[in-house]
Amino acid sequence: MSDSLKDQLLKLGFKSAPPPPRPSQKAKGEQHPNPQRPGKSPHRQKPSDPARKDRRSREEIDLARAYAIRAQKEKDERISAEKQRQEEARIRRENKAKLLELLGRASLNVAEAEIARHFEYGGRIRRVYVTPEQLRAVNAGELAVVQHAGRYCLVTLKDADTAQHWMPGCLALKVDPNAPPGDTDYSDPQFQVPDDLVW
Repeated sequence: MSDSLKDQLLKLGFKSAPPPPRPSQKAKGEQHPNPQRPGKSPHRQKPSDPARKDRRSREEIDLARAYAIRAQKEKDERISAEKQRQEEARIRRENKAKLLELLGRASLNVAEAEIARHFEYGGRIRRVYVTPEQLRAVNAGELAVVQHAGRYCLVTLKDADTAQHWMPGCLALKVDPNAPPGDTDYSDPQFQVPDDLVW
């Protein structure tokens, strides 16, 4: 009876090959690179929706663009407002200088004047000292009073209009001789105060 090829090889000194290792004999902690549970398919990721992704990207870009446009608009408005404030301040400074120059050469105040002409300005009673001729002219509406830096200056009507144009609100007194009397009890002739009364 003839031996099998395997038996003959063993007799000649060849050793049988070691059996392949079983999964249970592997080192603990060593896992298959892609373990799968029997009977279950590998986990699949949900396919992304490119149209939805593009729509979200467009919305984000549009929102960022809207924010940038609004920020730029607000910045431009701030710069424009600041330029306007600076321009208004420059014009006020120039007008103050022109008014000061006008009152320096056109003021009719007399240092020796002793008659106090009272008038209401800024919610308070003010006064300017005038001569008798100036008092008649003020009461007749031929002269006016302009206020600047706490001083009250007598000027002609033309200079008063120029000053009012440069510095609105600086006209302290300008009598209108044609103004109708008021509707109060003091409009009665018995209560009217003479123009030449000094008080």
